[in-house]
Amino acid sequence: MQQLVIITGLSGSGKTIVLRSLEDMEYYCVDNLPVNMLSDFADHINEDVAFYPKVGVGIDIRSQHQELVNFPDTVKALRKQLHIRVVFLSATEKTLLSRYSETRRRHPLSTAQQKHSLTEAIRLEARLMEPVKQAADLIIDTSQLKVQQLKQQIWQIMNQSNQRVTVIIKSFAFKRGVPFDADFVFDARCLPNPYWEKDLRPFTGQDKAIVEFFSKQPLVDEYLKDLCSFSHKWIDKFEVNDRSYITVAIGCTGGRHRSVYLSEALHSYLAKNNINNMLLHRELDQQD
Repeated sequence: MQQLVIITGLSGSGKTIVLRSLEDMEYYCVDNLPVNMLSDFADHINEDVAFYPKVGVGIDIRSQHQELVNFPDTVKALRKQLHIRVVFLSATEKTLLSRYSETRRRHPLSTAQQKHSLTEAIRLEARLMEPVKQAADLIIDTSQLKVQQLKQQIWQIMNQSNQRVTVIIKSFAFKRGVPFDADFVFDARCLPNPYWEKDLRPFTGQDKAIVEFFSKQPLVDEYLKDLCSFSHKWIDKFEVNDRSYITVAIGCTGGRHRSVYLSEALHSYLAKNNINNMLLHRELDQQD
């Protein structure tokens, strides 16, 4: 089936990186398409499905305000003729300020005509893009993602089956912040921590030594059973409401042992139950 992926979100959050990744995956990509041209563009690619089997479109704040307000209705109408996925990229205000400071680029709302300061522009954009965000199938927080991590996540997402909801399982460290793109957040800091075992400290939740450590902990087994049961139950509820993605974030103090072990175990459980899922380890993937 013909695919149309709409990449949108806040300026400075990584939309250009994602569109380039889609091009590498042989998507025909168009950037900065006004929302009011989206319907005509969909009609155009529908006329030649063989030439346009996979298409990526970038949409940003440079569309008119009323077009952004109407974005959810526009997408809803287009879903009747195309398989559409809307991916919204976001980042914290602090991260966006830092990125603009490093690149010295001008924010689209901080021009000679608009005359907003950078901070004002970032906050205004977040408000104006809210209707677009509400229509997104998936929100990705890029605040703590390196370029390669973002590319990897997009590759995994695009390679997932479109037939059922996909669960994104993400391990993380609370000390580095909770991913704000998570639908569910689980706190594993109440569980035994192998970090305090000197011989186990260098390992991660993917290593045999840590797996054996946790397999001997009744509390961990109980937590995992509840985690799997909860996830399995609520996936069906989201699927009924036409959600394409659910993000389950599992955190511990350092994001290397407990959260990784539980994420790996949940990944295996869902796979055995034929539930589409992808696994991301935020802190492990940060390592070069």
